[in-house]
Amino acid sequence: MYFDVASTAPLHPVARQALTAALDEGWADPARLYRSGRQARMLLDAARETVAAVLGARADEIAFTASGTQAVQLGLLGALAGNRRRGSHFVHSAVEHSSVLHVAERHAGGGGEVSVAPVDRGGRVDPAAFGALLRPDTALAAVQSANHEVGTVQPVGEVAALCAEAGVPLLVDAAQSAGRVDVPAGWSLLTASAHKWGGPPGVGVLAVRKGVRYASPLPADEREGGRVPGYVNVPAIVAAAASLRAVRAEAEQENARLHALVERIRTRVPQLVPEVEVVGDPVRRLPHIVTFSCLYVDGEVLLTELDRAGFAVSSGSSCTSSTLTPSHVLAAMGVLTEGNVRVSLPYGTAEADVERFLAVLPDLVAGVRAPLGLDLPAPKPAAGESLLVIDALGKRCPLPVIELAKRIGEVPQGGTVAVLSDDEAARLDIPAWCEMRGQEYAGEVPAAEYGGDRGSAYLVVRRTT
Repeated sequence: MYFDVASTAPLHPVARQALTAALDEGWADPARLYRSGRQARMLLDAARETVAAVLGARADEIAFTASGTQAVQLGLLGALAGNRRRGSHFVHSAVEHSSVLHVAERHAGGGGEVSVAPVDRGGRVDPAAFGALLRPDTALAAVQSANHEVGTVQPVGEVAALCAEAGVPLLVDAAQSAGRVDVPAGWSLLTASAHKWGGPPGVGVLAVRKGVRYASPLPADEREGGRVPGYVNVPAIVAAAASLRAVRAEAEQENARLHALVERIRTRVPQLVPEVEVVGDPVRRLPHIVTFSCLYVDGEVLLTELDRAGFAVSSGSSCTSSTLTPSHVLAAMGVLTEGNVRVSLPYGTAEADVERFLAVLPDLVAGVRAPLGLDLPAPKPAAGESLLVIDALGKRCPLPVIELAKRIGEVPQGGTVAVLSDDEAARLDIPAWCEMRGQEYAGEVPAAEYGGDRGSAYLVVRRTT
């Protein structure tokens, strides 16, 4: 199962269809006046209109880049250059994408000043703290719409209002949210990346509001309003626009479904795995991303084990994992930077796939921790939740299931029953019973975590009377 759309989403079927058609109809140079060139230009203009409509911009404010990273870099550098008479001070949050951090580093190296706004433990910027960093010589501010590692949605509207009051242009990186949720208001520059929403890779979006001072940091070029030099990939842009419109139309229904699945992961993982912390804002978050950190675990090792079990997830920052450096996002939040797993669910994820993930995770984490010889406590039920342990060790099925049926009424709705069994048939019978009786099967962990000396603990959450 592919659970890493925060890195890149699978190509949307609509994108595939549009790309195939545009390869036949939009292959020519859209700057030429002959028929095939005019056809390509029409497709490019239509794609620009579509993207502008979804992002809440004018078509002539939209420029297409080679990637989301390039869009961020050109947007930042161009706005800093365009506002250099105002000053050279740049403000951004501590949890921005690495593309912002690299521009900030270059800006500071060239004599500019950079201020970094802190975040709370949930990864959220305090608008008042951000606004306090704005100065008369602030040339530009940047804040992401939602965090790429933990899914926390930023208070862009409040930050934008403070920036507007101070006369400071604001760049909003909407790479993770574009197509999924409404674009926040108040931005001066906006960036996005097609492969995050199911479009083809190699297409980024840079939107610059009319009236915002912008000076291209690159040599002049007549294409894309002079902001992005070079030949445009018309077929890929057409596919990106078509898929953006498609996912936005699907978003309301799918977001509600994915939000519920992510909420299940957020709730169940701490109950199934000892010494684990779910990070990110629990309420103000994207519907499809959940991140948790496991103490005493190497995140890369756990990812390898999950891959072997059939799950593709990521750890820490997708843009820094290859550098062997801790995630700057998690460090800024003050949470554990090791043993980190980010799950980001694609559209269409089935409930059964999430249940299977929850079923295999505890044993995989326990296996990674095993060589350390740690004596970890069993996971505790959530606050206000009841836990009942049924010791059915040594009993053959259907006795463990019978004991479960007889005693599940001892816990309130939402309470958890851990059935200890060393009979292999329980692995099939207990989930099947839950399906028949409308109860929630929450996975399997070693019985030792609930006091058993062998076998497994099968966890059942009471949902019905």
